[in-house]
Amino acid sequence: MDITFSCPGCGISLEVESEAAGQQFDCPSCHKPIQVPSPASTERAGGPPASAVAPAASSPQPQVPKIEKRISVPVTSNPVESLIQKPNKSLDAVSRDQKPGLRVKTIRHSDCKEVGKDKFDDTVSEFLNRIGDNAVVSITPISYSYVEMATQKLVTDFGVMVVYRA
Repeated sequence: MDITFSCPGCGISLEVESEAAGQQFDCPSCHKPIQVPSPASTERAGGPPASAVAPAASSPQPQVPKIEKRISVPVTSNPVESLIQKPNKSLDAVSRDQKPGLRVKTIRHSDCKEVGKDKFDDTVSEFLNRIGDNAVVSITPISYSYVEMATQKLVTDFGVMVVYRA
């Protein structure tokens, strides 16, 4: 005959064999010590009567303890943080969003290659002519590495970073 009772700490419904009456063990949910009540005390406490439990079938079935878990969702008054962080904007995007002031333009050599033609010098010259000589604050050469898609090799390349007044 099985004994069904609730954990006094967390209220989870537990069921054990009657041989465990009077024994003490830790609750599988809240890990607080629990003493198994006697079958007679569970009847008085509102548990199922001992006669209501069906006898085991002729072939013994393995007893799987029933565990009812209650999930509580924490409530907070603080603002909720996003779990997915957006990547930072590129310098070009930031410079487009800003009001007049200093801006940055990075021109990479690998972006200026066309089929068999290197247009890096033409691209840089065109950009400098568009903004004007008096707007240029500085031109800084840069070196960078990237993985070339066709060969999957690491390639080192160059470019320029232009700081200018808008």
